[in-house]
Amino acid sequence: MKPTESGSRLLQGAFILSTATIISKLVGTLQKIPLQNMGGDAVFGIYNTIYPIYMMIITIAVAGFPAALSKYVAEYEAAGRLDESRRMLRISTAALVLFGLVLGIAMYFGAPQIGRWIGDDHVVPALRSASLALMFVPWMALLRGYFQGLHNMVPTAVSQIVEQSVRVAVMIGLLLYMTGVGAGIEQIAAGALFGSAAGGAAGLIVMVLYFRKHASSVRMTRARKDSGHAHVNGGSLSELPEVREGYGKMLRRMVFYAVPICLSALAVHLIGLVDTFTVPRLLKDAGQPFETVMAEFGIYNRGLPLVQLVTMMATSLSVLFIPALAEAKFKGERQQVVNQCRLALRWFWLLGLAASVGLAVLAEPINVMLYQDARGSSVMRWIAFTAAGGTVSIISAALLQGIGIVRAPAVHLLAGALLKLVLNLLLVPHWGIAGAAVAGVAAHFTAAALNVAMLLRTTGVRLDAANLLAKPALMLAGMALAAWGAAGATSGILTAAGLSSGRLIATAASLAGVAAGAGAFLAGAALTKLLTEEELRMLPKVGGPLAAMLKAMRVMR
Repeated sequence: MKPTESGSRLLQGAFILSTATIISKLVGTLQKIPLQNMGGDAVFGIYNTIYPIYMMIITIAVAGFPAALSKYVAEYEAAGRLDESRRMLRISTAALVLFGLVLGIAMYFGAPQIGRWIGDDHVVPALRSASLALMFVPWMALLRGYFQGLHNMVPTAVSQIVEQSVRVAVMIGLLLYMTGVGAGIEQIAAGALFGSAAGGAAGLIVMVLYFRKHASSVRMTRARKDSGHAHVNGGSLSELPEVREGYGKMLRRMVFYAVPICLSALAVHLIGLVDTFTVPRLLKDAGQPFETVMAEFGIYNRGLPLVQLVTMMATSLSVLFIPALAEAKFKGERQQVVNQCRLALRWFWLLGLAASVGLAVLAEPINVMLYQDARGSSVMRWIAFTAAGGTVSIISAALLQGIGIVRAPAVHLLAGALLKLVLNLLLVPHWGIAGAAVAGVAAHFTAAALNVAMLLRTTGVRLDAANLLAKPALMLAGMALAAWGAAGATSGILTAAGLSSGRLIATAASLAGVAAGAGAFLAGAALTKLLTEEELRMLPKVGGPLAAMLKAMRVMR
């Protein structure tokens, strides 16, 4: 394959995988809304108590092996050692599937003990239901890594979408059935979490089908090559023997590469895990009954899907900077590194702040629109500001990775999680779920500040206070006023017109507020000259098309 063809294939694969990841994460995030609507706040609370534990155990079960397998398969394939890549897959599969089963059994039978750590044994059925996914997910993730090593992203993309679609379909089906037969909240939550196992099984089936097709194709290609060699050499092959690594040595190499990846991935889940093990227990210690505790925890989590949409977008965009910075650093283009870092920090800070302010201003109508009532709107306003801290944390971590600093962002997330733990213990007994929300904002901003401080120290980037604080403050004040005014006016007009549905009025008010706020944001960015064509075009890959679009809309000159 020619270099240009290889590069084109890589870009195409990256686009396919990024698109599928965004779709699957969008489905996975938005499924929490029907979960709350159909199951209620208590079921929503149990689900959000167990899900961070499930994600942590899945991360441990997968243990970074897919990324390690992808790396080594790519190297073996490039060297023409096809048998070695298959042997690497076999030993990885044996190790990881066994490890996943052990963790699944431990989670199933250890569920009562985990329930005691959380502070209530009502979560045991949900824990046991989630543990079933460990039979499928590690194997599925490993096959995804194998195909990514072959630069074939289509199987991963298809399996991601199938996995999330089946997970949500099974969850909603079981919610309808179990609420219809009058099941208790523990059983309903367990049914919702069973969707993870069903989705994992569906994703694994997709990957196995792709692998069988791939294996058949490899056998046919090898048979044709062997036939050709036999004809040329008179039926005698004279290939030199290859040095074959032992399975033990292969496994050690995999573990050595995979464990740091696993530890970094675990750090991402730590802040959510702190809430799981502290907030319900602290609320229960304050004298609240189980169902009230879980309902409160469910209300606390209402704003998180919206924040996750913002951070998901930031994650998707941040990966554009890693190769661009790595290339600039390799070429010794220090000023390019400085410019890219300054631009990325400023823009992601601005976008995170805009999302936070918009959600805070429109918290009440959005809460009614999505969750049917306005309970917890004040808490949602606090949680909104984790979008700003989380967005800067994500982009600064990507920039650090782009210049070769890989482990520090995980350490900084750990520091944020420790602060979250301390503040939860101090604030939740007095302020309830509002205290947990304040602690979350502090934790995310701490991780972001540590990342940014290291980035500035390493690259020599200098940030302009006017562009970071003064101009954004003016622009965001205008945006907040426009969003608040449009939402209030829409609500008033529809109420005066005699519309009786509070949820419909809230939906119209939310959409009007978002539209007005977005328009004011773009206009303010242009007027304050925070949005310049030259800087926007510096964004890797997307800058040029975005600048052209905004120029056509006359937002930019």
